[in-house]
Amino acid sequence: MAQQRSLPAKTLLFLLALFAVLWFGTLDYRKLIKPDEGRYAEIPREMVASGDWLTPRLNGLKYFEKPALQYWATAAAFTVFGEHHWTARLWSALAGFLGVLATWFTARRLWDEDVALYAAGVLGGSLLYSLIGHVNTLDMGVSCFLSVAVFAFVLAQRDRVTPSENRNYMLGAWLALALAVLSKGLIGLLLPAATLVLYSLWQRDFDLWRRLHLFSGLLLVIVVTAPWFIAVSAANPEFAHFFFIHEHFERFLTKVHGRYQPIWYFVPILFAGMLPWLIGLLPSLWRAARRDPQSRFQPRRFLLVWIAVVFCFFSVSDSKLASYILPLFPALAALIGWYFAEITRRDPRVLRWHALPLILLALVGLALAREVARLASPEVPAALYADYQPWLLAACGSLLAGALAAYICSLRARPRAALISLAAGGLLFSQLILLGHDSLAPSNSAYAIAQQVRDQVKPGVPFYSVATYDQTLPFYLQRTLTLVAYRDELGFGIDQEPANFIPDLAGFAAAWRASPDAWALMPPDTYRRLLEQGLPMRVAAQDTRRIIVRKP
Repeated sequence: MAQQRSLPAKTLLFLLALFAVLWFGTLDYRKLIKPDEGRYAEIPREMVASGDWLTPRLNGLKYFEKPALQYWATAAAFTVFGEHHWTARLWSALAGFLGVLATWFTARRLWDEDVALYAAGVLGGSLLYSLIGHVNTLDMGVSCFLSVAVFAFVLAQRDRVTPSENRNYMLGAWLALALAVLSKGLIGLLLPAATLVLYSLWQRDFDLWRRLHLFSGLLLVIVVTAPWFIAVSAANPEFAHFFFIHEHFERFLTKVHGRYQPIWYFVPILFAGMLPWLIGLLPSLWRAARRDPQSRFQPRRFLLVWIAVVFCFFSVSDSKLASYILPLFPALAALIGWYFAEITRRDPRVLRWHALPLILLALVGLALAREVARLASPEVPAALYADYQPWLLAACGSLLAGALAAYICSLRARPRAALISLAAGGLLFSQLILLGHDSLAPSNSAYAIAQQVRDQVKPGVPFYSVATYDQTLPFYLQRTLTLVAYRDELGFGIDQEPANFIPDLAGFAAAWRASPDAWALMPPDTYRRLLEQGLPMRVAAQDTRRIIVRKP
């Protein structure tokens, strides 16, 4: 069947503006949740407060788990716009938005406008990508830069590309790799290098290595990344061993971070994360493996190798989190978009078979959402889940509406409208789940409890965090805490500056009694234990997980 006519520019601009409003419009609504959102808001806040943008610190302690690019970006947002929820999440949202635009641009250059529209819709409407794009964590930033690098490489290696295009795209790819390294470390080079090697072996195409601009590219990476690594190592001699050995090799090869999951862990994550595009997932991967006899360089195969490398690398790692495979999503969206464009040209009504299972899934979701209160616990009481329920019902309703609209549009042989409907339903589905999650904020964020005492805590008065550490509390109190009998990820910083740590409850009790005024956060069981020992404390605020006390 002939290709559809191009969408008018005004229509594309309208879709882009609508997507931007939906993407950025909700950043300030939710409270920061622990651990990541609190951690990655507090480190930039301390940079701004201290004026030290070289050495990252968390709760006043040296924190070298990741490079500093996102910290700098968020600190800059805090400096220009103030310290808000939306400025804390702005970098992740911008990176996610740029990833969608990069996917659209690449698909358009590789194939055509239909594939570009479908690929961007698939990525922007996918569950995991949309969720992480609105959470303050490092994974969206590194995903964006790695995807831009891979896309730029593919565009640079196309058949009939001019020498200047090859050079410019490759330098863009090298720059993106440098920014990926500054976002999350050596995986910014390791994963693309492994992809290049495996693709070359599969295709027996080693000629492309001569078109990498290797010398100028590596020089660009060094110029961009080396200054901070050298400067922070000079100021902190302990940095290099911790960052390169502990945070890379030990994290990958051991269970030191307590994030071990079975090797199949990312299989359900991938399928759930690609909602509402499940039906197109496996067929698009299968067809991408086919060789295009008309091309020397095989872009679909290269993207397929990239997806496999990211998925397998993190699957064999002993440290796993759901967001780790996010860098494969833009490439996967491009392949699914290409697949949808191909099948709808042969049969413009074919997407109805992709919409039907989603209609059933949304109906199941509506039924399950009514039972969400069954998840209640002493820490997250049923009343909070009752507040969450309407949001979940609205989310499943949005997915249902998008699937129904897609089915109707497909029956009318309007595949573009069908895919846009699915994308809109998927985006609203993910955003309503996330927005409604703020109903649980009294349990997973320190915002409410901090608001009860913030105006009473005077500067310079000790504030202890006893046998626990809530990552969001320092940000909301606008100050650091003295840790007591708690190390966890701050153990390295404590070892470097042990004076800022009290190792046991006996030491805390002595310091508490010696202070004319003091505050402390602690779990309820610790509070009861200290109360039984006769420690003078007055409850100032509490919730289901923690208690804030003040010395009478």
